[in-house]
Amino acid sequence: MSARNSQASKAAARERLRQERERQAKKEKTRRQLVVIGSTIVVLAIAGGVGYAVMQANKPSHWESAKDEKNVTAPKNTSGENGTTVVIGKASAKKTLELYEDSRCPICANFEQAVGPTVKKDVDAGKYKLKYIGATFIDNADSGEGSKNALSALGAALNVSPEAFTEYKAALYSAKWHPKETDDKFAKDAYLLEVADTVPALKSNAEFKKNVENGTFDAWAMRMSDAFGKSGVEGTPTLKMNGKKVTAEGTDNPPMTVEQYNAAIAKALQG
Repeated sequence: MSARNSQASKAAARERLRQERERQAKKEKTRRQLVVIGSTIVVLAIAGGVGYAVMQANKPSHWESAKDEKNVTAPKNTSGENGTTVVIGKASAKKTLELYEDSRCPICANFEQAVGPTVKKDVDAGKYKLKYIGATFIDNADSGEGSKNALSALGAALNVSPEAFTEYKAALYSAKWHPKETDDKFAKDAYLLEVADTVPALKSNAEFKKNVENGTFDAWAMRMSDAFGKSGVEGTPTLKMNGKKVTAEGTDNPPMTVEQYNAAIAKALQG
């Protein structure tokens, strides 16, 4: 091989080596750029995720939104501002018994199971009317949504009829269906509808079912809860007639037996 050819070969080899180094350099530069871009995307994604999480955490809950709802749909068979006056019984009855209850309250369940049938009998006979005020404070104390959700469902029952409301309330408080205070079963629409199937007027009632599942009366339930909060009543069940508490003789407690109740109501009706 001539010296000239040898030099040409070496020059060609050097050129190939230079080109290869350039390709490697470009490849490495591209890799670094992709790493930077990828890191930036991850950082932005994390920041976006944190921002979304913070936004969601600060977003009002469904029930908070319902509480602030300006257009309140009230059930039929109600009166007063936002339909928060619920009175059951004959218009001719001169006295009105106010009954304050929370659907999750175990003592309310005991009261309803023992005394509820007597209250219904007296109201049907026209001895007095019954004014119902629903509370939701147990949801705050034990956490949950059952008190609010059950109150909304009671509104759906009241929208059907006062009789359906009364029967449904009794069913919710019954020994069979009323859960432990710490068990938030009433938060589930399916459970509320299962209980409703025991009430003839509500069983297979498409409108009632729709109102429960759609939360038609959720805002109304929150207004009712507000009415309870403004009443000054601190516990449930609480009974009042003519502004005075109806209690078992010699105590500050509600009457929890038929005997105690009859004696307390007889005294209240005379006052």
